[in-house]
Amino acid sequence: MTALLRYQTALLLRSQRWLPPILLYAAFLVIGLRFGEPVLGALAYASAPLLPVTAWLVRTCLDQEPPAARDVAAAAAGRTRVHLAAILAGALAAAVPGAAAVVAVLASARPVAADGRAAVALPSAALAGLLTAVVCVLLGQAVGALLTRPLVPSRGWSVLAVTAAALLALVTTGSPAHHAVSALVSGNLTGTVPLPLLPLAGAVVIAAAAVAGACRLTAVRE
Repeated sequence: MTALLRYQTALLLRSQRWLPPILLYAAFLVIGLRFGEPVLGALAYASAPLLPVTAWLVRTCLDQEPPAARDVAAAAAGRTRVHLAAILAGALAAAVPGAAAVVAVLASARPVAADGRAAVALPSAALAGLLTAVVCVLLGQAVGALLTRPLVPSRGWSVLAVTAAALLALVTTGSPAHHAVSALVSGNLTGTVPLPLLPLAGAVVIAAAAVAGACRLTAVRE
């Protein structure tokens, strides 16, 4: 699996198809974040876009190989393992800049609530921010895995479906990502640091089920 993961990551890096989502994410952060703003609000702002970014990158990794190359890799390592490696490569490609963004926020933001008076424990804020980022990456991974081939073979429909599902996962009440990000926003108002343990558990279950289902369908349909 390690060799397959390196192979999929190398394909993504050489294709430069990672540039649009990562550059958009960087631009979003540069435009929206300011030095010295309250830490919890800044962490929420940095974490939320990781969901569509991850979905975009996972969809890209699943669609980047030519059919002939995909068949060769599947013959050598198994179609399910190749599909899983592509999903993981896309998620890792989003997790790395996401982690860097959380570190940058912690280094530049103030450990206070929105009113500027209530103090916020920076270690707890760091943990909450990292867990929220993980929740968003996991949900984005699930969206990207389910809404591309083999379930949605058309590129156009896949892009539309991934975009719509990623946005819905952010704004729909009951979504783990919505719950985790909203908790950070609410904590920013009161100075209370929420640890999104329940959303994290839900995101793990959803991502595991989505990835397992997508890999299983790939083995059957392709």
